[in-house]
Amino acid sequence: MSPLVPETEYAKLGDDYIAYQVVGDGPQDLVYLAGLTSQIDLRWDFPPMARFLERLASFSRLIMFDRRGFGASDPVPSGVLTWEEWADDLRVVLDTVGSERAAILGENDGSPTGVLFAATFPERVSSLIVANGGVKYIATEDFAGLPAETGEFLAKVMEEGWGREPLVEFAVPSIAGDRRLVRQLAKQLRACTTPGRAVAQFRYLFDLDLRRILPSIHVPTLIITRSQHPFVPVGMGHDLADNIPGARYLEFPGSDFWCCTQGADEILAAVEEFLTGVRPAAEADRVLATVMFTDIVGSTTRAAELGDRRWKELLDRHDELTRSQVERFGGRVVKTTGDGAFATFDSPGRAIRCAAELSSALGDGGIEIRAGVHTGEVERRGDDVGGIAVHIGARVMGEAGAGEVLCSRTVRDLVVGSGLNFVDRGARTLKGVPDEWQLFAVSA
Repeated sequence: MSPLVPETEYAKLGDDYIAYQVVGDGPQDLVYLAGLTSQIDLRWDFPPMARFLERLASFSRLIMFDRRGFGASDPVPSGVLTWEEWADDLRVVLDTVGSERAAILGENDGSPTGVLFAATFPERVSSLIVANGGVKYIATEDFAGLPAETGEFLAKVMEEGWGREPLVEFAVPSIAGDRRLVRQLAKQLRACTTPGRAVAQFRYLFDLDLRRILPSIHVPTLIITRSQHPFVPVGMGHDLADNIPGARYLEFPGSDFWCCTQGADEILAAVEEFLTGVRPAAEADRVLATVMFTDIVGSTTRAAELGDRRWKELLDRHDELTRSQVERFGGRVVKTTGDGAFATFDSPGRAIRCAAELSSALGDGGIEIRAGVHTGEVERRGDDVGGIAVHIGARVMGEAGAGEVLCSRTVRDLVVGSGLNFVDRGARTLKGVPDEWQLFAVSA
């Protein structure tokens, strides 16, 4: 969990309680509106969202809340509230935290509330960012939105899949290979609202049309869209930019529902530059690290033998055990690869022992893996890791046999005197990597 997690407080609107949080002490206030997928407490348990919020709070005083009917705020017995009522939620929260003027970042179906508030209370809005959202969703003769039949299809998908892992994989495909993240996000969705309320809110968007108020927005505005967003065609973003005076439009590749996952660093850099006037320097840095790659032996054959359900169960066991072993040895899983994993360590000895223990533990469960370990300089950029050392580690794994932990000579030389034993496997030419590489197998 992020060390920045703030206390959840409550603002009051009539008899209703609205859960909110404030974090950061930057020079300007920034409100983040997340819509129906908001659960203000559990969002911090989802690592991509926690990092996203931490970055926003690094240059602002970040204000967040669950609007009435969702998350930790009071339910709405009568059904879906209006956009005006949700704008009232925003106003009351701003009053409660003593914010006279704030920037607004509205994402997905949180966007209409931000747009309406910016048009109605311009003196309280310093700037507006609309991310993967719109003020009209269903196509008409004068608007290229979602075809009505597509909207109905997506509503059915939401109703049948809300809070379930397949919907998460559909909405956030970039994390589909990480079972732990998928399960976390499915749990968060269930805590946000029920399937019935979720689809009712989604259908409420079908009748939305706030285009008439767009010319009334006179605050600096940034429109962000993903090129293949499942619910928001890029044409909707262009329509917003064309009808809000002076609005700037930015399009990012990808198809994830949220900004916090796919390409988050680039989106955050654009947001920070828009709000502060200064584009942050690239956060890439180079460090010496040990990389470990693993791969399930004969995964294609095993998948065919087991069938989809049993193969999925096997992969879930693999991912859970891999993460627990990597964390036990002080490493970090950078990503799972469907039938394997990529992790980094600050010690080659711990990486080797982790690979050996993991191979043994998975073998007891009927999962045979091979592993490759290499130490070299890597480039860290956000949560990702790159560089030639990463490619070498993957190629070393590719040379390993079933049940074998193979490492480069660099690793062997660094752990001399550690008590680990090795068998020389000879010099190999690694695909795409210059020179020959002396490889060694870890001996039991």
